[in-house]
This record gives sequence, structure tokens and C-alpha cells, in this order.
Amino acid sequence: MNHNLAHLHPYPFAKMATLLADSTPAAAYSEIKLGIGEPKHEPPAFVLDVLQKNLDKLSRYPTTNGTFELRQTIAHWLEKRFFLTHVDANSEVLPVMGTREAIFSFVQAVINHGESKETETETELQNSTDKAPRAPTVVMPNPFYQIYEGAAILAQATPYFVPCTSENGYKGDYRTVPKDVWQQTQLLFVCSPNNPTGSVMTMDDWEALIRLSDQYGFIIASDECYSELYFDKAPVGLLQACAALGRHDFKNCVVFHSLSKRSNLPGLRSGFIAGDASLLKPYLQYRTYQGCAMPIPHQIASIAAWQDEKHVAHNRALYQEKFALWMAELGELLDLRMPEAGFYFWIKAPEKFNGDDEVFVKALYEQANIHALAGRYLSREINGKNPGKGYVRIALVASVEESREAIARIKKMLGK
Repeated sequence: MNHNLAHLHPYPFAKMATLLADSTPAAAYSEIKLGIGEPKHEPPAFVLDVLQKNLDKLSRYPTTNGTFELRQTIAHWLEKRFFLTHVDANSEVLPVMGTREAIFSFVQAVINHGESKETETETELQNSTDKAPRAPTVVMPNPFYQIYEGAAILAQATPYFVPCTSENGYKGDYRTVPKDVWQQTQLLFVCSPNNPTGSVMTMDDWEALIRLSDQYGFIIASDECYSELYFDKAPVGLLQACAALGRHDFKNCVVFHSLSKRSNLPGLRSGFIAGDASLLKPYLQYRTYQGCAMPIPHQIASIAAWQDEKHVAHNRALYQEKFALWMAELGELLDLRMPEAGFYFWIKAPEKFNGDDEVFVKALYEQANIHALAGRYLSREINGKNPGKGYVRIALVASVEESREAIARIKKMLGK
């Protein structure tokens, strides 16, 4: 077995199961799940109809790079959504079986141990008694989507965590990353809109990272799965920032998108990676050996989903209604902060529960039969500080009616 498997952390939901193992949910209430970021809104019926009508095509092997029609549809969507002049459907777009597996496999494909960058000069290396090269580094936000970390570990790279705190707008201050870390960095993960904090990168933020990428030669991988769940203004994407800077080849920049959150189709396992053609070409070869190809009925259904914006606008409206409801009913009782985008609240645990995220999520389960996620499980403790400790992630994925019920139960918990 790969010895690096021993270094993987338990998944956040496994930690939650351990925390609640000896707890009993409030028997008077039905279960309300607000812990997992799985969309519960109805998927668009027309997409399901298209899928149903094309099931006979399961008799054919799909190609790894998908059909040209799907790639072209995605390219056109990117151009319209992010104000891009041109996206080459043949070289700058690659459909994937959901961004989770694509993020993982992309790390395995791009980490290069043969050309690990060194902080020492060539002369210093020659004179050094320690000839072992330093491991490549993958920089990521903290808290974070755990696939970033797991993929880095299994690629034998070193994760480096940038804390996302109230002091830096919950999106990380990359100016604090030491020079010697950047010199070893081969890949930087950014999640915008961020899971779990809901923060969004600005054009200035992107430009600063692109300049760092040019200086140190690392790849920027932007996880933009929540980009269509916004309130007032559509978030700026990485490729959009590239185009604004005249970087139309998207050098060293890739983005990941999915239909899971945008279109309430998590089970379709449909997404894409787009950007620098020089990165996607070898990655496609890697995927060909990996054997990942989206079934043809899923591809045809995906085309229908990417071509329609009405269901996406309706989806946004439902989330907007729920956020407004929570803010109006609990804004003075809980430390609620409106996210810039996404469907998560990143909440400070109330003082009534000692400001402890584990205590608060246990109370929600035991007193109100509500599932939430302890923030410390989404973060790593670095230099004695865990930026997720004391926070709780609540996903507003349940219906408006369930949201009203959850609010009523929390009010009762808080004695209001």
C-alpha cells in the first residue's frame, strides 16, 4: 500500500460521526441536515428529461475529452459568463466527472519531483552534504476543501496552509507566505467563492496572485464551484482576471466548475477544467490512462444545463430568500455574517456554548436534531492556531420551510 495513505486525515464528516457517537438526537423533532453541502433544491426537469431520452447511448464508450459539442458549449458559457474573447474548445476545455476527482487527479498529474525547485544556488547544492531535494509545496487556504490536502499528500507534496480569518476578510493574506515557500511551490489552490467562509476574490486579489505565479512559476488552480450562487454581483473568476490583464493564453492558470451547485445536479457528476492548454494537454493524457470519461447521456444532459440560465437564476433566488430569512430572524441572536457568495454561513459559536464549535454542534444535534459541521474539522492547526476553531459551518441547502423550522428550534435553544 502507498505509505502516504497513513498521513491522510479523517474526513470532516467522519470526525462528526465520532463526536456524535454517544449523542442522541432530539426525539421530538425530525432531522434537518445543514452539515453537508449537498444541494436539496429540485434539479431542472428538462435536464432530467434529456438524460432519460438518451439512456440508449450508454451502449457506447465515451471519449476521455468528451464530445466537441459539450466542450464548445462550455467554452461559450465561459466566454459569456467571464467576458472572455475566445476559449478554444479543443485545447482549453476538458469535461470531467465532477470537480472532486478532477482536483485530485490534477494534483497527481502536475506535481513534478524531478524538477523540485531549490532555494540554494547550484554551487551551494554541490557543496552541500544533504543532497536530498526538498518536497514540492502545494499552497492552499485554511480552512479548506480537504481534497486539496489529501491530493497533495498522495502526490508526495507538502501542504502549506494560508489562514483565512476575520483579519484578512476570510480569504487569506498571501503576502505572509515566505519567499522560500513560494520557491518550492508548484501549485496554489484558491477557492472563490470560498468554502466555507463565503469570501470572494477581487480583480486586485487575482492580479497579485498572477504576479506571484509569474515570479515563482507555480500553477494557480481556482475552485469556482460556487461561482453562480451569488447575491448582487457575479464573482470575478481567475480566467476573467487573466483576460483583463491581457493574458489570453491563461498561462499557468486553470479553473474548475461543476453543475452540482449551479444546477442542483450533484449526482450527475458533471464538471470541467479549463485554462492553460499547455497544462490540459498532458493532463488529458493522464486522464486517458486513468480511465475517467463522462457517460454520453450525462454529456448531452450537461449541454442542456450549461445552455440555460433561467433555472440558475431561480436557484439563486431560493438561496437569497433563505439567507434573508436567517438574517432577519437570527441576525441579532447569532453572530451571522452574510457571505459574499455560496450557500454557507460561517458562524461563530455562541458564548452560551463557550464559543466552542464542537459543543455548539452537539447541542444542535441533541436539542434540535439539526446537523451542522464543526469548523475545526475543516482546518488545520498551524503554530498553535486553528482558524476554524470556534466556528460552525451551516449549509442552507434545506427547503425554505425546513429553514423556518430550523430557525424556530435554534431560537428555542437560545432561550428566545
